[in-house]
Amino acid sequence: MSTATDCKRQLEIEIPLEQVEQAKERVTNSIKQRVRLPGFRPGKAPVSLVQSRFEREIREEVLDVLLPQAFRERVSKDGLNVVGTPNIADLHFEPGEAIRFKADFEVAPEIELPSYQGLPVKYEEPAVTDEEVSARLESMRDSKAEYVNQDPRAIEAGDHVLVQLKSVAGLDEPIDEADLPMEVGGADTLPVFTENLVGAHPDETKEFDVSYPEDYGRERLAGKTVRFQLTAKTIRRKELPPLDDEFAKDIGGEYQTLDELKEAIRKSIFHEKQYEAQQSAKEQLIDKLVVSGDFPVPEVYVERQMENQVRASLRDLAGKGIDPSKIKLDWEKVKETQRDRALRNVKASLLLEKISEKEGIKASQEEIDREVQRVARSEREAMAVTRARLEKEGMLQRIADHIQTEKTIQYLFEQAQKQA
Repeated sequence: MSTATDCKRQLEIEIPLEQVEQAKERVTNSIKQRVRLPGFRPGKAPVSLVQSRFEREIREEVLDVLLPQAFRERVSKDGLNVVGTPNIADLHFEPGEAIRFKADFEVAPEIELPSYQGLPVKYEEPAVTDEEVSARLESMRDSKAEYVNQDPRAIEAGDHVLVQLKSVAGLDEPIDEADLPMEVGGADTLPVFTENLVGAHPDETKEFDVSYPEDYGRERLAGKTVRFQLTAKTIRRKELPPLDDEFAKDIGGEYQTLDELKEAIRKSIFHEKQYEAQQSAKEQLIDKLVVSGDFPVPEVYVERQMENQVRASLRDLAGKGIDPSKIKLDWEKVKETQRDRALRNVKASLLLEKISEKEGIKASQEEIDREVQRVARSEREAMAVTRARLEKEGMLQRIADHIQTEKTIQYLFEQAQKQA
């Protein structure tokens, strides 16, 4: 098994004294022209005075120029493909002597591709049942339901009720909903609300506590006990439209009959299930590649991927309305938990890139344009504006790389031996 250590290299580099002195002279003259010293016109101060006054600055500028230059020349000479930035150690820089230092760095791995064509994978084309079509149809029918107000009476299980809901304790930001719909006894209604609604009459107000579980879907309520005032306002009867050709036409002008709508639903469910099944199969193929591909991965790649994964997690939290800065977590430890997945993802990326290179798989300009057009539509801006922005942000190459990767994975799937 190859390890990251196999990517580590160290070079001992020496910069000749003549080259050092030339660099010191250039830097000294440059500083001499830039600085103002009392009693001297700009650029007229003696070199010896500039050297004594700006010894530290001269030293730093010389090192800033010579060390990267010497490192680049040496790795180019040795034919090394460096990744990341070298760490400089054991620096020796004394007057009248050559500069000597050690550079520790990593190199890109040499990848020998494992067998990747005809890999066995568990996959079969999905089937769509009549029950699944009916369930989807009922969901669409439910979305077209109308609610008719009923005469005041005692509320019963199964009723649909408009309520006014106010939080009176337990929350920093109170809840105040004037017309909140509730299905009494429904799957989305907490039992405590059902208990307080059954038997109540419109305009009757009840006050009670609700204890939310720690894993409750809404962050502001999770793990809290909130006291509510609930007033039933209106009892309504839910009326579903009949499932007929008129219903199909109402869903969309492209359907003229209920049978046409059912067939469209069947195709939609099939494509959804097919996508999920193919994604699962593709992940299996990538896992097989990663396991069989034995090569070292530079630590800098893994670190970068771990950071990307943590940033993605933070964006997900922010998208859910959670402020990551308020979560008491050791983010370095969180990052470390991402190591195994990061290593797998990096190896997969390197292998897929190597396969695409060998098979001549690339993103076409037409494919890139389609993706830019999709982004432009989602951002509601002109395609030319979107393209200019993406190019400025360096995103066009990322788009091309992503398309290339997806095409390579699709190639592996098409070449795979699919087994039920």
